[in-house]
Amino acid sequence: MFNTPFTEAFGIEHPIVCGGMTGVGTAELIAAVANAGALGFLTALTQPSPDALAAEIVRTRELTDKPFGVNLTILPTINPVPYEDYRQAIIDGGVKIVETAGSNPAPHLPSFKAAGIKVIHKAVAVRHAVKAESLGVDAVSIDGFECAGHPGEEDVPGLVLIPAAARKLRIPIIASGGIATGAGLVAALALGASAVNMGTRFMASSEAPIHANIKQQIVANDERSTQIIFREFRNSARVARNAVSEEIVEISRRPGATFADIAHLASGQRGRTEALAKGDVDGGLWWASLAQGLIDDVASCEEIVGAIISDAERLITKQLPAQVK
Repeated sequence: MFNTPFTEAFGIEHPIVCGGMTGVGTAELIAAVANAGALGFLTALTQPSPDALAAEIVRTRELTDKPFGVNLTILPTINPVPYEDYRQAIIDGGVKIVETAGSNPAPHLPSFKAAGIKVIHKAVAVRHAVKAESLGVDAVSIDGFECAGHPGEEDVPGLVLIPAAARKLRIPIIASGGIATGAGLVAALALGASAVNMGTRFMASSEAPIHANIKQQIVANDERSTQIIFREFRNSARVARNAVSEEIVEISRRPGATFADIAHLASGQRGRTEALAKGDVDGGLWWASLAQGLIDDVASCEEIVGAIISDAERLITKQLPAQVK
């Protein structure tokens, strides 16, 4: 049993988080993560409207009586997103933990704080984490270069980023990027984090609402099976390596290429429909981290969390002490 600043502050049994994943963070998965004693986040913008999010919060409560949160990712969009309405749906739903990501969370913090909601902000750089702490967030999830999604443009891996953040922050740190095992949890704790975030590992769970082909592809893939795209447009993203990501990289490298040249390939809707829903692993972009190389099976969330905690406890209490003389 682990007792860390994160588990104490957030009332969670295990120092494991399943952060927001667009198209994946729905009630079935997040309730299963919660029932396993970890902290999962519904993804607000996976839902087509604030009312739909409110219904998804209710649905999650029907599946678990343990704490869970909602991710609110704030990014520039072609079509305006009613963020204030999504925020109100979170508050009205009685959710007590929110994960913010993307842009500065400052406009949303007063409302969340007034409702007694704890806020975790995702950051990819120490200076951004420090800024988030100064704004009053309760914890920071720090994403190393190994992570799926948007790792930023500075390419600092977790082995350096986590302890660099720990030197500057007083609030709990959640280590994110390339973590899928008990050894990863132990390493993160040793580096100064008090919990770990896993996305790709929970995608390869029996409860994840994605096609079995994608789950089996994660198991088949290794640590080389990702690709950084959009680097030329200073919006770097790590995705699973497939035919679509390869084509995006090839087009992006052409002199004078613009994002418009790849927009049809990069469509998030295409990835969610053709890959995540229909199971065509080359049908569109889908997120995955370097942790693919550490994932050997599709298991239930309870099995995943249980194995990580037991392996971490064995490492700390038996394997590592045996190496100290």
